[in-house]
Amino acid sequence: MLVSKYADHLPLYRQAQIYARQGIDLDRSTLADWVGRAAWHLRPVHERLLKKLKASPKLFADETTAPVLDPGRGKTKTGQLWAYARDDRPWQGSDPPGVAYLYAPDRKAERPIAHLAGFTGILQVDGYGGYRVLAEKSGATLAFCWAHVRRRFYELAAVGPAPIASEALRRIAELYKIEGDVRGQPADDRRATRQERSRPILVELEPWLREKLGLISQKTKLAEAIRYTLSRWEGLARFLDDGRIEIDSNTVERSIRPIALNRKNALFAGSDGGAEHWAVVASLIETCKLNDIEPLGYLADVLARIVNGHPNSQIDDLLPWTYIRAQEFRAVA
Repeated sequence: MLVSKYADHLPLYRQAQIYARQGIDLDRSTLADWVGRAAWHLRPVHERLLKKLKASPKLFADETTAPVLDPGRGKTKTGQLWAYARDDRPWQGSDPPGVAYLYAPDRKAERPIAHLAGFTGILQVDGYGGYRVLAEKSGATLAFCWAHVRRRFYELAAVGPAPIASEALRRIAELYKIEGDVRGQPADDRRATRQERSRPILVELEPWLREKLGLISQKTKLAEAIRYTLSRWEGLARFLDDGRIEIDSNTVERSIRPIALNRKNALFAGSDGGAEHWAVVASLIETCKLNDIEPLGYLADVLARIVNGHPNSQIDDLLPWTYIRAQEFRAVA
């Protein structure tokens, strides 16, 4: 498993090839067993990572498919890898960034409800209806994603003349320009600028969309895009009043991208348990990358500490952002 800083993104046969070039002939089943054993040892760190993220006042959430071998059928089934991410750097927040992935065999609303039990903060998401069920049950506040809105209008404008979609895109582009200006500013400053510059755009955009919706056929893709936007308007406008909220959920989509790349390389997980191992290891590697930590050194060190009896009461010392502070302290000492 620990043959590359991005070892979890390599299919097992390629890991075996790397070892083979060093004169070590390893069967893929051996490598798979190593990954499983390592993930078992790392599971408490993964659980603690998720707990720390859930204590945050704001998170991003997203999910992507995870093909998993279905024993006895010789085929794959479609599971889901859910991602819960934190990144407060755009508004100078003090909490370190991180992401935790969890595997589930389906996309039912009960999955994020179970994963985020106890979370009552702001959850920034796409338009998946399961998050609304979660908010109703947990008290979490939803903030929606303008990138998903923009994508719907862009797809219409890209295929030919579409004056309404093009005008919607122009107005959304104005919002994004303002976001570029406030990125990296403290939350209060971001909120003040949005109130002054972004709010007037949205105040005009909502009634304009409603007017155009009344003029077009309700069966068109354009009508669908407008209804999608208006039905989520409260959550889409929430970023105006809170400088901690982003205009979109691209933060977590970037964290999902490595999972999608691995899915293309590895084809499928060998079992539900294998997919769970995948989630554990990927969570720690991606959190390392978010904190500019070299994943190979981190995993090797943390696994060594665990098998040497690191006390569970000090599990926080094994989290990636704590690890880097400890390394800096050692370097000074």
